[in-house]
Amino acid sequence: MGFRGFTRLPAIARPTRRISRLVTETRLLRSTHGIINRPFFYTFTQIQNDFLMPQFNIKDRFFTYVKYHTTSDPTAPADKYPSTDRQKKLGQHLVDELQQLGVKDAEIDEHGVVYATIPSNSTKNVPTLCFCSHMDTSPDSSGKDVKPIVHKNYNGGNITLPDDPSQQLTPNLHPALKEKKGEDIITASGTTLLGADDKSGIAVIMALAEYLQAHPEVPHGNIRILFTCDEEIGRGVNRVDMEKLSADIGYTLDGSDLGVIEDETFSADSVTVHLKGVVEHPGYAYGKLVSALKAASAFVNAWPKDQLSPETTKGKEGFVHPVSMEGTVEKATIQYIIRDFYTEGLDDKFAMFQRIAQQIHEEFPGLGIEIDREEQYRNMKYVIQDYPEAVEHALEAMKRAGIEARKERVRGGTDGSRLSYMGLPCPNLFTGQHAIHGKQEWISLQDMEKSVQTLLELIQIFEEKT
Repeated sequence: MGFRGFTRLPAIARPTRRISRLVTETRLLRSTHGIINRPFFYTFTQIQNDFLMPQFNIKDRFFTYVKYHTTSDPTAPADKYPSTDRQKKLGQHLVDELQQLGVKDAEIDEHGVVYATIPSNSTKNVPTLCFCSHMDTSPDSSGKDVKPIVHKNYNGGNITLPDDPSQQLTPNLHPALKEKKGEDIITASGTTLLGADDKSGIAVIMALAEYLQAHPEVPHGNIRILFTCDEEIGRGVNRVDMEKLSADIGYTLDGSDLGVIEDETFSADSVTVHLKGVVEHPGYAYGKLVSALKAASAFVNAWPKDQLSPETTKGKEGFVHPVSMEGTVEKATIQYIIRDFYTEGLDDKFAMFQRIAQQIHEEFPGLGIEIDREEQYRNMKYVIQDYPEAVEHALEAMKRAGIEARKERVRGGTDGSRLSYMGLPCPNLFTGQHAIHGKQEWISLQDMEKSVQTLLELIQIFEEKT
């Protein structure tokens, strides 16, 4: 389905007269029995949860966004942001949508970063909240010509993707599917990723914006919207103007399981190993030639086989992971990423690089070795722990939305990792995305709707508790 320009999507359902009467009666009961009387919309939200679940315009928005080809490019020069200009096309579309909704200051800057504000309607000095998602998709799988499919009322069995029947989602391979029977599961067609990471987050934030524009009675402080580029290649906030953003607490909408808030990430560095060999004609190389390519292979193989790798670690264990190797006899380069929940653990792992370098140097006399280390991001827990309300209010919001809430850690990073160290404490909230970066990526429509409900409750909690 093609898309040109901005199409006004159906408005979110307004409250019926019946619901209004129920609201009035419930408020009276609360007062009569001495129960703490919450503002109008709190009671309305609870009634919606119990009787008429609120409807958010998620699916149509999500389908539109995933059809934009926004794959980022890790091979682009480090100073090119965004790494692919196609990301700006989605950014401009989002600005057009926001302006049509009445969000007057929505803008896309020269770097492709989108900013917008939903102004406060409270008389209190409520903290400014920022909701953030990224527009790019992972280069691990194609994001071009995505064809999203809704598998309505999922029956609990296997899901075969039509454009490549070898791609089957099974409850054994995807255990989270076991909890989704009866829900509407969205996948791609089998030849591309879906893009739920993180266009589901964009759809959630945009649905929130539309709802708030249609329901000015919902009390809230200033809400800042931020859409970034190049998160998948570690450059997501490289061009974010923090002074322009001007927020107090942020939330990335880039998480997986229903009811999860993540307040802890890896600390991360990249390591590059440069090896320089000695070139001689192979026919006359005896005692002279030193192959950088062979030394690089030996370097990779020198690491333990039963620990410290992504495939042998879980939970709170860190790892060392070679992501690319290229070279010739004369010179070779190995790119690594190293991860640990404890920043000092990165130092321990880097010390291993130095020990292995010495070992390889002894195996290949005459070989030159240089090792470069670059910081990528740090565990956001070290910042967020000083802002307990950021997590506590989110857990309370999920509880009010009827969701079983829990804290988890990310075995990876988000834009929030770096935003936290740039002055914006920024945990990560669920949207329902699963099996990200691959052709079997999927998401529950109902989980996205519950993510919007969570945000609605969250903004009111901050207003209520100020």
